[in-house]
Amino acid sequence: MLKNLFKKQRNLSIIAPVNGDLLPIEAIPDPVFSDKLLGNGVAIDPTDGNIYSPVDGEVILIPQTKHAIGLRAKDNTEILIHIGLDTVSLNGEGFKPMVKVGDKVSAGQKLVEFQLDHIRTHAKSAITPIIITNDAEGNREYTFTDHKIAVAKETVIFTVSS
Repeated sequence: MLKNLFKKQRNLSIIAPVNGDLLPIEAIPDPVFSDKLLGNGVAIDPTDGNIYSPVDGEVILIPQTKHAIGLRAKDNTEILIHIGLDTVSLNGEGFKPMVKVGDKVSAGQKLVEFQLDHIRTHAKSAITPIIITNDAEGNREYTFTDHKIAVAKETVIFTVSS
């Protein structure tokens, strides 16, 4: 009890990884994301094909299909950036990772280039969820921005407190 009383709250700011329209997680047209089955977060409907790191941390996941990237922030928060919906079926076509698993990254560093037109044509949607995946217990607090437009490398889209 006393340990929690004196525990310093930590805040992690998640910066927009891509330019576009900011959407609440509930607006994602895929129940895996909108029902928060993978975790809490937001989505961005991208206006270009560049993904940047939203935090300082380490790359922990790039699937063979290159449609997503997982990061671990310095405070051990795990973030999934899932580029588009149902993009796993593209088998990597249209995605070019600029980093590899194990790389240390800085906030604002380019992680992936993707062909936005290709995704819009061949996938369900280009909407890109940004999800905190290691909060199954729901111990973290989330503060979401009121901004409607996300500017990559600039807009704090949400803050995670633990």
